[in-house]
Amino acid sequence: MELKTNYQYTYFIHPFVIKDGKYQKYILKMLKDKNCSLKIFQKEKDLKLYKYFLPKMRDFFFSSFRYGSHEMKKLEELPIETRSALLAKNPCNIFEYTLKKDMQGKINQNSGIFFSIQKIEIIVFSTGIGFLAMKTNVEEYTEFSNVLNFNYKFRDINNEMLNLENYDNIRIQTDSFSDVKTFQELIRSITGSNTESSRLNIDSERFLTYSYVCINQDVWNTANQFEEIKNQFIKYANILPADSSRDYEYEKIATFSKWKYAKLGLTKLGMMLFSSSSDMSNYTILPEEYENQYFYTYIFNLYKKIYLRKIELELKDISKIRKARKKFVEFTRNLWIQEITEDETGTLLNDKLHEVFEMDKLYNQVKYKYDVLYKELNFEKQSKATIIILVILAISLCLNILNFMTLMPKTS
Repeated sequence: MELKTNYQYTYFIHPFVIKDGKYQKYILKMLKDKNCSLKIFQKEKDLKLYKYFLPKMRDFFFSSFRYGSHEMKKLEELPIETRSALLAKNPCNIFEYTLKKDMQGKINQNSGIFFSIQKIEIIVFSTGIGFLAMKTNVEEYTEFSNVLNFNYKFRDINNEMLNLENYDNIRIQTDSFSDVKTFQELIRSITGSNTESSRLNIDSERFLTYSYVCINQDVWNTANQFEEIKNQFIKYANILPADSSRDYEYEKIATFSKWKYAKLGLTKLGMMLFSSSSDMSNYTILPEEYENQYFYTYIFNLYKKIYLRKIELELKDISKIRKARKKFVEFTRNLWIQEITEDETGTLLNDKLHEVFEMDKLYNQVKYKYDVLYKELNFEKQSKATIIILVILAISLCLNILNFMTLMPKTS
């Protein structure tokens, strides 16, 4: 039986890295862009998000929660350069890229799958790490196979080796984007050069995939168990096309579920929530939670992973060692040991992401290098101190000898 979808969306996420010392300049660039606007979070409007994250994490991620209407008005009245300087002091800023209308496109012009890009969000941290996130959804067709094929193809749209004429991929047909190439240009205009990303071994040509789908209750309900459609979930979690015959063991996928008719699949390439309309909340409440609370939980873990890589790289650079050591201590104190939420599901999800991204292994690698450098620097300090003491003692000894010789009675 062909699976049908009731509701679906996918975020494609592109990590990027701003060159050191250029964060404020990047903020200014976003403020000057007429298509960009600072995303403002308000307690009343974003109450669920506010309650989900603990205070220290809210301050780190969503600085605008501290702003009242009066503060926002004063901020907007400031000269743009002053605004950028103030915003650059925030640990994180989030911008929305507004399009004139939804971008529409289709895969394979002959039998296309129509889709729209509904939202573009730019999340940038003061450390220079950023994420471009695009929300898409498949239109007109309800077959789950179209979702599989779309996710599989769209994630490679930024590949520079893409053959625009012959490759069976996405063709964007809008007034704003005549083809895939102009869409790639939009991405580059927002994220800039891939040089810094390459240094951190970040794949800039393949998007990370964060997806939600609610399938028709006919195939997953009290009478029809998940086991009957498990293979479809495996394809979805591994971002495979509908006709894939690759054999993936279910046990090797990191799965997570606190719901009767919803299951989460996690890999290093993405996070997929597969649900059934047998539970009404799966197309009313859960999609919103997944798009907000759980989305930023995912971004936060991606951030930690990339930032640890950045610190590890800087510890190899003699000119950056001292600053890198300080960054590692601050990271450990302010982020690594901090709880992000008291929400039970959010806590379990955060732990699962921590496991999938092999965070402990990466952190211990950085800590080992930190410890070695700390011992070496202390040894150097002790050695220098010892040399200074020896020099002082030698000088003192010479002076004492001279004084002694001066005080000796002269023989006639």
